[in-house]
Amino acid sequence: MNGSLAISVQSVSKKYRLYSLPKQRLLEALHPFRKQYHREFWALQDVSFDVPRGTTLGVIGRNGSGKSTLLQVICGILRPTGGLVETAGRISALLELGAGFNPQFTGRENAWFSGQLMGLSPAEIKARMPEIEIFADIGEFFDQPVRTYSSGMFVRLAFACAISVDPDILIIDEALAVGDARFQQRCFRKFREFQEAGKTIVFVTHDMNAICKYCDFGMLLEQGRVVAASERTNEVVNYYLDLLEGRCPKEIRSVGEPLAASEEAGSPEKQKLEGFLTHHPAADNCSSHHIYNRGEYRQGFSRAEVVDFLVVCEDRCDPSAIYCGQEVDVYIKARFHEPVERPVFGLAVKTVDGLMLFGYHTGYAGLRIEPATAGKTVIGKFSLRMNAAPGDVFLDIGVAHRAPSGQVESLDRRCAAVHLSILESSHFDGMMNFEPRVSVVSASGMPMGAIEAPEALRG
Repeated sequence: MNGSLAISVQSVSKKYRLYSLPKQRLLEALHPFRKQYHREFWALQDVSFDVPRGTTLGVIGRNGSGKSTLLQVICGILRPTGGLVETAGRISALLELGAGFNPQFTGRENAWFSGQLMGLSPAEIKARMPEIEIFADIGEFFDQPVRTYSSGMFVRLAFACAISVDPDILIIDEALAVGDARFQQRCFRKFREFQEAGKTIVFVTHDMNAICKYCDFGMLLEQGRVVAASERTNEVVNYYLDLLEGRCPKEIRSVGEPLAASEEAGSPEKQKLEGFLTHHPAADNCSSHHIYNRGEYRQGFSRAEVVDFLVVCEDRCDPSAIYCGQEVDVYIKARFHEPVERPVFGLAVKTVDGLMLFGYHTGYAGLRIEPATAGKTVIGKFSLRMNAAPGDVFLDIGVAHRAPSGQVESLDRRCAAVHLSILESSHFDGMMNFEPRVSVVSASGMPMGAIEAPEALRG
């Protein structure tokens, strides 16, 4: 193996034999004509990649795609059916936290035995025991039997034991989001310390923002195969999100990346927008979009109804994910069943737990829409810059009418009908980016020189 590499995985495959009944395993072993009772399941198929020293590799994929199996093969817990795995240096794995703990032993005793299992000498364990105790932060329970622990205390101790080793390679399988918020912050701080110390990290998670924020390289597994890999982690995340929604792009392309000028005129994305603007479906068409949320809550649709929508971000229709600060066009198509004198279109952006980040309608904009007759279809368009913090957001879309009194009365409101993921593109705290401009002023009030926020922060 090349001396600059920490991990080398070459053509690794892992096969399992699956039996419908436990007794079939014995029947197969004893059958005189070697009759097969099992079916083969390939958890990994011809997986190859190299991880340079000091690199953080993020591995993503759907449940059952082979992520955990791959980590166990790298750690040596499982032997591959075929292929070769080479590693350089001591490995510490955060796979099944607390595996091997004896519930009758105290936390201190379990920490001692855990250190021995990881190859530490008695002197090394003794020297690191205070650090383990401080990191776990379970107080007097450190010297109480583990069977008396809460689930949170158990994972605190397990995590503290796992990271007490000074590894060259750290393997993490969904183990950073454990314990309460403060303990998670402590875990991520330790994670960054390992990165700064030049450790090699292989990191499996379902947190897409963590992949973009912490990893130098991204890799996507699907049905035991590597289907996407790039140092541009955002592109791998975009591919994965499209895969989840049933869209399988032929090649990785960044979210919001404009199409080439030679392709734009006849591109499927442009055709989709043109078709949306010119074609009016006879029935509700919202469910045909892969970003439609089937768990929406709907109010109204007697006098009018929202029959379709389209989200466009920089020449991409219905993107699964966008970057914080990107501009998005949201089209809302409404069909009127009765005459409406003063139609109003509305839009709201909400968090996963329903907190409204932003709400707006055409009345706020002072836009007067001409009266709608029965059977008429009208399309409203909102353009907004998505300056929300990274995470998942849902869009409410709706149509209403403004009464003579000025009150807006909903005709059809589709709550949480559209699901978008927002990826991090700039650094700020809180839920919204207010695009600050920063300057330094002297004590006397005379300007000392302005320091403007980077373009990415300003959106």
